[in-house]
Amino acid sequence: MGPVHLCLLLSVMSLAVVVAVEAQEATGGDDEYTWPQWKVPLVRNRRTVALSSTGFTAKPQGELNGTCGIECQRRLPDPSLADLEEFLSYETVYENGTRTLTSVSVQGLNEVNAWPAGNSSASSKSRRRREVYGTDTRFSIADKQFSTKYPFSTSVKISTGCSGVLLSPKHVLTAAHCIHDGQDYVSGAQKLRVGILKEKSRRGKGGKGKRGRGKGKRRKGGEDKEEEEKEEKDGGKERKGGKGKDRKSRSRRSAEVEKPSFRWTRVKQTQVPKGWLKGGASGGVAADYDYAVLELKKAQKVKHMDLGVIPSVKKLPAGRIHFSGFDDDRPGNLVYRFCSVSEESKDLLYQYCDAKPGSSGSGVYIRLKEPGKKKWKRKVIGVFSGHQWVDVNGNGAQQDYNVAVRITPLKYAQICYWVHGDSSECRDA
Repeated sequence: MGPVHLCLLLSVMSLAVVVAVEAQEATGGDDEYTWPQWKVPLVRNRRTVALSSTGFTAKPQGELNGTCGIECQRRLPDPSLADLEEFLSYETVYENGTRTLTSVSVQGLNEVNAWPAGNSSASSKSRRRREVYGTDTRFSIADKQFSTKYPFSTSVKISTGCSGVLLSPKHVLTAAHCIHDGQDYVSGAQKLRVGILKEKSRRGKGGKGKRGRGKGKRRKGGEDKEEEEKEEKDGGKERKGGKGKDRKSRSRRSAEVEKPSFRWTRVKQTQVPKGWLKGGASGGVAADYDYAVLELKKAQKVKHMDLGVIPSVKKLPAGRIHFSGFDDDRPGNLVYRFCSVSEESKDLLYQYCDAKPGSSGSGVYIRLKEPGKKKWKRKVIGVFSGHQWVDVNGNGAQQDYNVAVRITPLKYAQICYWVHGDSSECRDA
C-alpha cells in the first residue's frame, strides 16, 4: 500500500475512538480506560568513573540475533536487587568520544505495585516477520499539515538510520542498538544528529529553501546545522533525478513534493543502560534494555510525549499500540501504524505491526484518560526494537518476532532521572 489519504487515516482513528467510548459505556467500566497510578522506585547515582574514549568502530545493526525471547526468559530466575542495580547502571558518551560509567542504587523497590509477569504460552508456533506481509497497513503522513502536528511531530529521525521520540524539549528516546551494538558505539554515533520535522520556512517565500542554502540568514544555527540541512536536501534532489527511469514511482514522487523536511540538531550526550552492554546482561536478557536517551544540544520548540507505565496492554479494551517512524522504503516520509499486541512479558511486547528497517527506536504509545479527568492523553509505554531473531525455547532455534521494549516502573525511574536530573521528580508514574 502506498501513501494513504489522510481522510481515510483520520476516519479510521476517529472510528477507533468511537468504538472505545461505546465499549466503555456498555461495560460501565472507567478504570480500564484510565492511566493507572504507580509508585516507582528511586534510581540514584552512586558513583561515576571515567572510561577510555570509544573508537566508534561498530557497524549499525539491521536486525538482532540470538535474543532470548519471552518463552526463553520464563526459564530464567528473577533478577536480584544487585542484578537490577548492575543492569540499570549506565554509560554516558559525549560528542568528543569520552565516556563515563555511573553505578546506581535502587531504593523503594518493595513499595512498588506488583508488576505482572505477562501471559505467554511456551508454544513454538511461528511468528510473522516485521517485513510487510499481505496488505500493507502502514500510513504515510506525507502532508506537513499533519506530520508537524502532535502526536506525529514527536517522532524524530536519528542520523544512524533509526527513529526516536521526543520525551522533553531536549531529550529523545530511541533503541540502544541504534547507538551501540553491545560491544562498541556505531560509527555514525560519533557525530550523532537528530532530525526534527519542521514546517515550511517562514523566510524566503519566493522559493522552498533550495536556493537559499548559502545565504547568511540561514546560518543562524551555526555551520553544522547548515551543512546538515544541506545534506538532507541534497539527498532529496538525488532521489528526484531520472524521472523517466521508474514509472512505478510516479505516485511516490508526487507525494515527495510536499514531504516533510527536517531541522537537524547535534546530540550533546547519550546514555545507555549497562544491561544492554556486553557483559552487563547475563543469560540473554539484553533485549530488555534495548533503549537509550539522547540529550540534544539545543531545546526544541515542539510538543513532546510523556512516559507512561501500563501493567498489561493485552488487557486494555482494544489491546492496541501505535507508533510512527521513518521506514527506509518510504524515504523522507513519516510512517504511522497501529496494531494489537499478541504476547507480552514483564519487559517485552510482541506484535504484528507492519514495519521496515528505519522504524527501530520509535516510541510505542497508547491513549488513555488521565485519572480524575475526562481528558485523554497519549504516553510512551515502550520502544520499538524491531525485527529480531529470537531463541524461543532456549534450544538455539531461531524465529521471527516483532519486538518492543516495555517501560517498566524501574525503567521509568531511570529514564525520568536522565531527563530531569532529579530522582525526586520521578516517584509517580
